[in-house]
Amino acid sequence: MRNYIREKGSGMYGLMTERLCLVLGCLCFAMPCGCKSAVHVTDGSVADAVVAGQSDAEICCSAVFRGAFSSAGTMAAPRAGHAATLLGDGRLLIVGGDDVTNKSLRVGSAELYDSGTGTFTATGNLLDIRSFATATLLGNQKVLVAGGGDGSIADVLSDVQAELYDALTGTFSATGSLTAGQRVYNTATLLLDGSVLVAGGIPIISLAPTDGHADLYDAEGGTFSATGNMEVTRFLHTGTLLANGRVLIAGGYNVDSGNASAELFDPSAGAFVSTGSMTVARYAHTATLLADGRVLVAGGSDKISDALGSAELYDPATGTFTTTGSMIAGRYDHSATLLCDGRVLVAGGQDGNGSVLTSAELYDPSSGTFSATDALAGSGRVGHTATRLCNGKVLMAGGWDASGNLLATAELYE
Repeated sequence: MRNYIREKGSGMYGLMTERLCLVLGCLCFAMPCGCKSAVHVTDGSVADAVVAGQSDAEICCSAVFRGAFSSAGTMAAPRAGHAATLLGDGRLLIVGGDDVTNKSLRVGSAELYDSGTGTFTATGNLLDIRSFATATLLGNQKVLVAGGGDGSIADVLSDVQAELYDALTGTFSATGSLTAGQRVYNTATLLLDGSVLVAGGIPIISLAPTDGHADLYDAEGGTFSATGNMEVTRFLHTGTLLANGRVLIAGGYNVDSGNASAELFDPSAGAFVSTGSMTVARYAHTATLLADGRVLVAGGSDKISDALGSAELYDPATGTFTTTGSMIAGRYDHSATLLCDGRVLVAGGQDGNGSVLTSAELYDPSSGTFSATDALAGSGRVGHTATRLCNGKVLMAGGWDASGNLLATAELYE
């Protein structure tokens, strides 16, 4: 139903959503421990942002899971390829989305999920219709929306401009423009100094070769400036903020194949340096920062087997990847969410036959193994978002089902 990059060794065929949910919760890295949220975007970026003043911070840290999914209402609009970002007040911002097979379904709307009431409400519209954009919560509590596009030639110029969402006014406003032009499937990672690293991606209209370009967004000045290029060109990669402030860039697609390489962005030098390679090439995978500082890389595709069940761990102390237990099901375009108890919830996605998966599983870092948990409702989800809320529950929203229908439904894992 939704094939990735494979045929003829070039080009992009169908949807290519790299859906990554990295949630860093109730962990202490030289700061007080509280209910921390992930900046959850479509691109694999992550930022460790403390949600201040949350009355349920302790609940987040002590949540006991039933291990089951339950209905969580319906979004104001069906969407997939959207972005979901947990705000400082505990609400969840959901922006954009699209169906690449039907442009009329692309949306520029945004909405908010309130975990207290369990309801979705519409908020201000994006200035530009965007799919596969990144959405990053900044230190000033505004959300930077960058990249993506509506797939039209006219949009190539307009969507280089980023925009900011202000939760106080519920509106979007223009901010700086990307220096390397229109791109999708890039990463956007909030750094410890408050700037945002935007790396890689591909101009979806021209299908030009990927490049290693990277930008830094200055939240105070509202501008982008070029920084050092990645050593390997890539898109559909992941970008993970490590405890030491560096960003791990791993895998992705490059011209006509996946790759196993990884590199680190050093903010102090403004440059990328190579680090150990993954044990297998993969793209459309997930990368999740664990409580002990290691990164769990799981699933994805290598273009040959199409859906990988393997997983591996990156150790920042040694700069190396080592294999860990394999998932029960091979999957790509899935979600991976760090739970309050340190386990990782992996859910949905597609298998090697392109079938949408209903299954979900849990990774236990203490044993290095995956085990089955409750299944998603209906016929599963792909191209969805998965965000851990401040009460510890995980909200799955939107995506496509097994029949290729856009979903407006949401469900909670608790």
